[in-house]
Amino acid sequence: MATTKEYKNFILEQLNLLNNITCKPMMGEYLLYYNGILFGGIYDDRLLIKIVDSNKKYNMQKSIPYKSAKPMYLVDDIDNQENLKNIVLDTCKELLSKK
Repeated sequence: MATTKEYKNFILEQLNLLNNITCKPMMGEYLLYYNGILFGGIYDDRLLIKIVDSNKKYNMQKSIPYKSAKPMYLVDDIDNQENLKNIVLDTCKELLSKK
């Protein structure tokens, strides 16, 4: 099942506390970037974030975005914009430090 445009637009609205969020379509799903850093995606109407040490404190459960992919964290609380912002910032900060 591909992600609906309505769900994609909803997620982008929830991420509006962050500047420089970009969303790129990929085979019916969407990749999410913050300041050019790929931090997650929208898969089957689910927001998934890359797993890094700094975002483990949010106690998200692991989920598979698509068959044969690495696990990612499922963001259940997408209504809490401040928390969502912090998850993205923590994730991207660590991803940037690994480059």
